[in-house]
Amino acid sequence: MTATPELSDDEKQLAELGYTQELNRSWSGFSNFAISFSIISILAGCFTSFGLGWNDGGPAAIAWGWPIVAAFILIIGVCMSELVSAYPTSGGIYWWASKLGGPKAGYYTGWLNLIGLIAIVASVAYGCATFLDLTLGTFSASWLAGYSLTRVFIIFLIILAVSALINIFSSHLLAVINNVSVWWHVFGAAAVVLILIIVPKQHASLHDVFAKTINNTGIFSGATSGVSWLFFVLPISAILTQYTITGYDASAHLSEETKGASNAAAKGIWQSILYSAIGGWVLLVVFLFAVPSTSPDGKMSGSDFVSANGGGVYNIFIQAMSSNWVGIVLIVSTAGQFFCGVACLTSSSRMLFAFSRDRAVPGWKLWSKLNKNRVPANGVILSAVIAALITLPALVTVLIPINGADVPTPIAFFAVVSIGVVGLYLAFAIPIYYRWKQGAAFKVGSWNLGKKYKWLAPIALIEIVLTSIIALFPTSLGGMPWDPSFAWKFVNYTPLLVGGVLILLWIFWHASVKKWFTGPIRQIESPVELTKQP
Repeated sequence: MTATPELSDDEKQLAELGYTQELNRSWSGFSNFAISFSIISILAGCFTSFGLGWNDGGPAAIAWGWPIVAAFILIIGVCMSELVSAYPTSGGIYWWASKLGGPKAGYYTGWLNLIGLIAIVASVAYGCATFLDLTLGTFSASWLAGYSLTRVFIIFLIILAVSALINIFSSHLLAVINNVSVWWHVFGAAAVVLILIIVPKQHASLHDVFAKTINNTGIFSGATSGVSWLFFVLPISAILTQYTITGYDASAHLSEETKGASNAAAKGIWQSILYSAIGGWVLLVVFLFAVPSTSPDGKMSGSDFVSANGGGVYNIFIQAMSSNWVGIVLIVSTAGQFFCGVACLTSSSRMLFAFSRDRAVPGWKLWSKLNKNRVPANGVILSAVIAALITLPALVTVLIPINGADVPTPIAFFAVVSIGVVGLYLAFAIPIYYRWKQGAAFKVGSWNLGKKYKWLAPIALIEIVLTSIIALFPTSLGGMPWDPSFAWKFVNYTPLLVGGVLILLWIFWHASVKKWFTGPIRQIESPVELTKQP
């Protein structure tokens, strides 16, 4: 008789949670950290969603808002680190909620998490397409002159397709790409910072960076003071940080492929948040200091030029530097965004795999099926297709009238960003709440908060509720149903999509799902049942 090989500690812990080792466990702790760091991607969020901070508060909102919001996100992160240490499964947030709160909690959490992850895939890939188009336009006047939303959307589809092929090809290749991505983000961000410090001939004053406020939404007639601006416009700028520093749950979704997952995945979450928060703030402050006092034509201030062109960070670069330097910065950012998009699709497909493995998704057999490389290829393809579909409104041109001028604004992109924020953070909140509720009865893993969870968890929950509400706010005057300028193309469709999905889930739950869905399905009852073939 052939002796059965001894199970590793990771396999034993996974077996105790009810699963056999199906996915290829080839990722190191650094690779696990790398995928969350890559998905957070300060080269993506700080560039593509810069306009949310600029238009809804201006430089002061960005300079002060980023570190404040990032501190709260770190609190959310350490609460999740404790959970992944106790339950290192690909289902991540969904599995935790099911374990702690029951099947219903797990069902809603899983779908919110899946919606959020796919929206992040869409927003990152579309942002990458936009910046690739800008990069090509920087080096080619004819390309720039031929700009169209249709062309950007086609590039977006190509990026999604390439990302899917890379994901399907090999889990090992993904780990290599994510390791490279970390150093690209570190050295790339450092290069951008140095370029923006050295190259521009003039820099903004401390007052302009830390005290200047802007309302470029058209809401409240552009006011930058008063109760209405303070509680309705300014809070939207927080979405810049909340969106950029997200997706770190990837460390949980890849835990079944990580060696020493109980400790490595926990560190992957909080370390990726901390290092991204520091690097992102430095990057943003350097952007703000690069705004010149006057525009290239001398007709307005540099900040007014940025506002007049939609608030995007690209409008700072073209004022501060020559086209060659702008091109270099855009190349660094676009490559980082591509790495981020690949990692986002990995995380999304793993969540879909785990959720389907427990039969919570229609067509679950397809999405939980692994190819010869032990990768959920069908799940990768489905995630990419849905990401493309929810971004279709980006094909509609949106010009918002502000101060007598029509300002191009990516409403659809901002909406997809908000969908990602709401979906992911509400999903995070559910298991954090149930862990807090369970108290000392919760069986902690090797990485835990001790008694600190008692005050950290409530802070995390309050922050999530507030930012989720903020993400539902209209981002322009025309998006308010009661305003005469209202039009559907201006609408932040986050409440419609997320609300519509939640209503459907409620109907499905009461009509059918609650009769058969029991949460995570155990493949085995204990490690003793596992018989490994030599």
